[in-house]
Amino acid sequence: MPKQSRGHNRSGCPVSLSLEVFGDRWSLLIVRDLMVRGFRNFKDFQESGEGIATNILAGRLRNLETAGIITAQPDPEDARRVLYRLTRKGIDLAPVMLELLVWGATHEPSGAPCEVIAAMAKNRDAILAEVRRRWEQNDPTPLLPWLGGPKRSRKSK
Repeated sequence: MPKQSRGHNRSGCPVSLSLEVFGDRWSLLIVRDLMVRGFRNFKDFQESGEGIATNILAGRLRNLETAGIITAQPDPEDARRVLYRLTRKGIDLAPVMLELLVWGATHEPSGAPCEVIAAMAKNRDAILAEVRRRWEQNDPTPLLPWLGGPKRSRKSK
């Protein structure tokens, strides 16, 4: 993330201000993984297949927590582990993430099933409602299992 401009309001533009929070791909990928892949802990992110270094991951999680996008709580089943969750502010990024997903799958070769992308493009409201429902119910079931990622046990709940 850019350090020199952190907290500095250059133009007052909402896009610029948003980029102060999401200054690189890692932050948005973490939000994606919390939102649609059902990730909950550090190990999930490490094993995501994206290749993020542990120090970068730790820093981005800290920055997202500071920005109020995620919360970090001790795992009630294992005090050595932290569980991450999107906040209301974080889940409000669902429309942005959906549009990025549809745009990327439409314009870049992604390997995403075409029928799934077509259905997503046509059913945006239903998908967003499902993302919000899962968030409200604290349901970590992956919304898009075809995105791959670590084999997950229900213990991550």
